[in-house]
Amino acid sequence: MFVDHKFGPHLVSETPHPSLTIDGTPLNIYFSPADHIQKSLLPLINNAQSSIYFLAYSFTADPLGNAIRQRAAAGVKVAGVMETDQVRSDVGTEYAAFRKAGLDVHMDGNPGLMHHKVFIIDGQIVVMGSYNFTASAEKSNDENLIVINNPDIAAQYMKEFQRVYAVAQP
Repeated sequence: MFVDHKFGPHLVSETPHPSLTIDGTPLNIYFSPADHIQKSLLPLINNAQSSIYFLAYSFTADPLGNAIRQRAAAGVKVAGVMETDQVRSDVGTEYAAFRKAGLDVHMDGNPGLMHHKVFIIDGQIVVMGSYNFTASAEKSNDENLIVINNPDIAAQYMKEFQRVYAVAQP
C-alpha cells in the first residue's frame, strides 16, 4: 500500500494482519511485501492432505513450487493451469519442473490472458487475490491475498478451475 509516499519494500509496515469470520467463514487477509505472504501460504500447501488445484498467471516462486512437488510426491493430487504467455516468456517458470515431476499441469487455452491467482486446497481452502506466485510479488510488489476456509466457496472455485482446465493444453 502507498503510505508516506512509499511503495513496495520501502513501505513502513502497518498491516493489521486481520483474521476475521464472516457468516461462519474464517478469512485471513495479507498484503505484500509487508506480510511476507509465502510464510503464510507455505504451511497451507505443506499441510494439504488430498488435493491442490491452482490457476496461475505467473508462477516462478521456487519455494512454492518445491512445496507443491513435495506434496505430490507424498500422494496429494495436484493439478494446475498456467498462463501460456507467461510460461513461454518468463525465465524461471515452474511449469517445466512441474511437468518433469509428472504433475497434471497445463497451459491455458484462453485466447486472452488467464489472469487467475488461485489455490484450492483439500476442497476447503481457497487462496486468492492479486498475489502472483513470484519473488517480485513476495518482495517488492504491493499485492494482496485472501485465504477463505469454506467448502461451498471452494466448490465455486473448483467449477472455475474445471472450466479453465477443460480448454487447457499440455
